Amino acid sequence: MSLLRRPAWWAVLLTLAGTLLFLRLGVWQLHRADEKEELLRRYATSATAPVREFAAVAEAPPVNAYPRVQVRGEYLTDRVYLLDNPKHDQRGGVEVYAPFRLHGQSRLLLVDLGFLPGNGTDQTPQLPPLPGGERELQGLYLPAPGVGFEMGGDALARQSHWPKTTVYLDLAQVSGDLGISLYPRVLSLDADPAAIYVRKHTPDFTSMPSARHRAYAFQWFTFAVVAVVMFLILHRKRKPKPSDQP
Repeated sequence: MSLLRRPAWWAVLLTLAGTLLFLRLGVWQLHRADEKEELLRRYATSATAPVREFAAVAEAPPVNAYPRVQVRGEYLTDRVYLLDNPKHDQRGGVEVYAPFRLHGQSRLLLVDLGFLPGNGTDQTPQLPPLPGGERELQGLYLPAPGVGFEMGGDALARQSHWPKTTVYLDLAQVSGDLGISLYPRVLSLDADPAAIYVRKHTPDFTSMPSARHRAYAFQWFTFAVVAVVMFLILHRKRKPKPSDQP
């Protein structure tokens, strides 16, 4: 004897579609978690990897890899960009970027000098002067921070004094502001105990860690279970009341 009433076709279809969708979303979140953990492992390995020839990766850097490179050239000492309120900032401050001209190259390389803590207000921290003359730099060749929706358009074009401040670092905007093309990634300098800058760089995708993806996966799987349970509850046969007995 069946314990369930005969369900309507649309109820079966709706429950099946919802359950499959929730399961698919849960599996997708688990895959995203695995991908980010793999990227983090590659990032950690890159920090101690042998130095690669910059020319080999400059124009077409490997996908989902962060080569460690060494370059020689000089800073454009009068051009500095400040990324306001980066994600790892807890006290107020800016991430400082400066264009770097490689010898014999027409393009510029944007260098991430590091994070300069502020005082928790809107005041710009005091920037140390950039060193002039030829320099040799070493670090990770990383994608620029993610670009979001910036209300008001290109903030750099509206500023006439240096350093210039932005809430999103758009390499296309920086290139247009400088009037010179840039390499497709930025050079994130190695840590230096003598530097005033804090250099604890992490990939931009860590804003959504793998643990959160797994939590979302658990949530979607829970929705799938709830959909099935609700279907069973709504279609179970009810025992007849004593008053209904002949």
